[in-house]
Amino acid sequence: MPTRGSLQQSERLAAEQANLKHTHRHPLLSDSDINNILVNGAQISLSKLKRARSFNARIYYYAEIGVYLEVSLSRGAGISDAAREQLQTIHKEATHIHMNANKRLALRKAVA
Repeated sequence: MPTRGSLQQSERLAAEQANLKHTHRHPLLSDSDINNILVNGAQISLSKLKRARSFNARIYYYAEIGVYLEVSLSRGAGISDAAREQLQTIHKEATHIHMNANKRLALRKAVA
């Protein structure tokens, strides 16, 4: 016959296991995969931003990079600090590229 202490312990273990089933997620991607996806996606958008010929295209790719950075700020999503720093660097570079292109466009309009 089980003792009162062993019953309480087994009940507590069962409750912990049930709680783990509800809180433990089973992602299809590992944490390192999501970091690679975010950084690679931002790098692709940066490459497209560099080649963009119009303001609308530049703002679109700049916004995409901003979304990748925003997603990286989510806590508990498995985003590493290294990936977050890479995304911040990519965003900073994209900001400079976009702003310099806007300055050149404004100068061309002023001259014309």
